[in-house]
Amino acid sequence: MKPFPRRALLLAAAAAGLAGCAHPPRVAPPDLPHWSGRLALAVTSEPPQSFSAGFELTGDAREGELLLFSPLGSTLATLRWTPSGAVLRSGSEERSYDSLNALASEVTGTPIPVRALFDWLAGTPLAADGWQPDLSRLAEGRLLARRDTPSPSAELRLLLDR
Repeated sequence: MKPFPRRALLLAAAAAGLAGCAHPPRVAPPDLPHWSGRLALAVTSEPPQSFSAGFELTGDAREGELLLFSPLGSTLATLRWTPSGAVLRSGSEERSYDSLNALASEVTGTPIPVRALFDWLAGTPLAADGWQPDLSRLAEGRLLARRDTPSPSAELRLLLDR
């Protein structure tokens, strides 16, 4: 199987962030947790990596879906996960992973504490895998999390739609 073009996805997502995010509203199932807005991730790797995109997140750490959008509303990537694994679809390409954590690490180039992210969105400031969340502005729709160790350091920012 040929490697997934991670850099192409990151570049597309970065371009999306430069122009802002205006995607058409979608309707989430009423019984599932749902968040939408913009996200940005910066990783101080060599070379440094950063990207941003519009997003819609539905579900929880056990099962869910994350959609990433361009400024014009087209879907850059779809991530879906269940207890049995995770799938990343970008354009006509699709890759399977053993877990959402494995998928997130492959796409972003750094481990992302997926379970903790859902706790943070619920207002619980759980530290995880070196990540320290700042939820002081969550009521305003802003979430910030930083990781200094292990290297590379990283910063995740979410701006939630109101």
